Amino acid sequence: MEIGAIIGLIGMLLLVGSWVPQTVETLRTKHCPLNLEFIIIYVAAASMLTVYSYIIGDWIFFTLNFLSAFQSAINLAVKLMEK
Repeated sequence: MEIGAIIGLIGMLLLVGSWVPQTVETLRTKHCPLNLEFIIIYVAAASMLTVYSYIIGDWIFFTLNFLSAFQSAINLAVKLMEK
């Protein structure tokens, strides 16, 4: 594996991992303290980047964006259920 791929994998793990504590807290408390507009924009952007990375065949970028979109979508669903 080349150094660029290793750096990409580490970056992906750090970014995806940064959402884990918030998602776990959201599921545990059934409350999402994040700003609704932020979550909507984040889910839309990560979803679009997931499609883009699939089209260009970048599986590290695809996995990163898919998992980020998934975790932020969980936060969005809880936030919408609060209303």
